[in-house]
Amino acid sequence: MSCIRKYFSIRKPILRVAFETVINGIVRACHEAGQQWGISTRLIMCFLRHLSEESAFETLNQALPYKEHIIGVGLDSSELGHPPSKFERVFAQARAEGLLTVAHAGEEGPPEYVYEALDLLHIRRIDHGVRAEEDEALMARLIKEQMPLTVCPLSNLKLKVFPEMAKHNLRRMLQRGVLVTVNSDDPAYFGGYMNRNFEALAETLDLSAEEIKTLCANSFRASFLSEAEKEEWIRKIESFNVE
Repeated sequence: MSCIRKYFSIRKPILRVAFETVINGIVRACHEAGQQWGISTRLIMCFLRHLSEESAFETLNQALPYKEHIIGVGLDSSELGHPPSKFERVFAQARAEGLLTVAHAGEEGPPEYVYEALDLLHIRRIDHGVRAEEDEALMARLIKEQMPLTVCPLSNLKLKVFPEMAKHNLRRMLQRGVLVTVNSDDPAYFGGYMNRNFEALAETLDLSAEEIKTLCANSFRASFLSEAEKEEWIRKIESFNVE
């Protein structure tokens, strides 16, 4: 009985924070970052794929009154067992509302998840995507379409996608013409903000200065900035002297 009482004694009610409270706080922080440090931001709201389709619809409907602050929706959390097809209808509604779409696919999940993200969710950018290398036809498609991959090397390492950084496939994909970019992924959990991800790659994969410049330029090519803004930043990167 003591064990039962102890079990029930530690149960606490779930506290829900209103969507309005969350979005207003984030928007205020983004505004302050722009004013104080010149940092531009765009918000993408992600659905948790380990939850139900119903939960995703609920989140989307809560967000719609604030979509002036949100440019797109994404799909994250545990990949395995939760294919993109599970959220096809939610993404269709999001696109109908004018939101851009991205999705985690092909990190822990198989190449089939990347196909589903492309063909069913009609995404504009693949988060991770490193396992696409296992499917040659998929690789050819990514190269032809110049579909951006937001690769997160240190996260890949923590999640055992690669046994060590020296085995990471980012440089191979870059050299084949895939539009890969370098990113951080929940650095508080997985370790390493963006610069540290670049450093880890450069230290272990022997990236050249030109390859690092290409990765930086790819980040802007993959972004949702205006074409004029992209061109301005890419021009600055390409004119940078690395000697």
